[in-house]
Amino acid sequence: MLDFEQNFLFSTRDEHSPMKLIDFGLSDFIRPDERLNDIVGSAYYVAPEVLHRSYSTEADMWSVGVITYILLCGSRPFWARTESGIFRSVLRADPNFDDSPWASISPEAKDFVKRLLNKDYRKRMTAAQALSHPWLRDECCPVPLDILVFKLVKAHLRSTPFKRAALKALSRAITEDELIYARAQYNLLQPSSQDGRICIENFRMALLQNSTDAMKESRTLDILSALEPLAYRRMDFEEFRAATISPYQLEASSMWDEIASTAFECFEQEGNRVITIEELAQEMNLSSAAYSIVRDWIRPSDGKLSFIGFTKFLHGLTMRSSNARRHH
Repeated sequence: MLDFEQNFLFSTRDEHSPMKLIDFGLSDFIRPDERLNDIVGSAYYVAPEVLHRSYSTEADMWSVGVITYILLCGSRPFWARTESGIFRSVLRADPNFDDSPWASISPEAKDFVKRLLNKDYRKRMTAAQALSHPWLRDECCPVPLDILVFKLVKAHLRSTPFKRAALKALSRAITEDELIYARAQYNLLQPSSQDGRICIENFRMALLQNSTDAMKESRTLDILSALEPLAYRRMDFEEFRAATISPYQLEASSMWDEIASTAFECFEQEGNRVITIEELAQEMNLSSAAYSIVRDWIRPSDGKLSFIGFTKFLHGLTMRSSNARRHH
């Protein structure tokens, strides 16, 4: 975790001098599966989940969003006269993107900030995703291996054929910007030069080469045991793209409605089949008390998922996997 705030210095007086980030007073190394509960840091940069006393590295990405907002427009996204007022603003208010100078700031820059200043930490970009964002892509920043990829592939290998069909349809509808991130992560796994596929050995080598001491002390390396099915088969990019997609993050995108609509068209053609209320509830790990809710998601005319049911199904899958990641 980093103690992020506006503490930057130029190395020299030269016009093109590199900037240096300083003051790591409250910074610490944490394990990827570790959650903290102390409220620390400067009020203007504190993420909402810090105030709820349960946070991890996603809070750093919020702080990056605050800093970027200030650098772009010169004012703070959350402001009040007292610290308690600032905290209320962080929890309840939305950043202002309407006043000057936001009209003259590029859509890519605004999208970058908005995807970091999402109050739901599960919808925020990871560091690797931020470095793959269109606003930064031309800066040729090296993109690191994203630990989220391992967690999503793990969940994918354990999912049912119905879930995999839904994610496959969604993966075919994502934008080129999202696709670039997936390709970058796939290439970091160094696919075979013969068939362009990956297996468990690719994941093992990539994880060992990119593991920090904090990761080695955590249960991160245990993820490899969950990828054991890839010891007996190989995964191509199309499957990887579907496995590593996060509907929950995509829901935060301004393109979500269009993406979901296109994905449902693909799902209708290839993956949608007759499904009972009981089966749908089981797919989403819901109790019988929820049957009356999911009943409305199935078309009475043919017994298949409706468009609303499809989007609810995707949202439910990611909600559950997010909860699982928090408890395991």
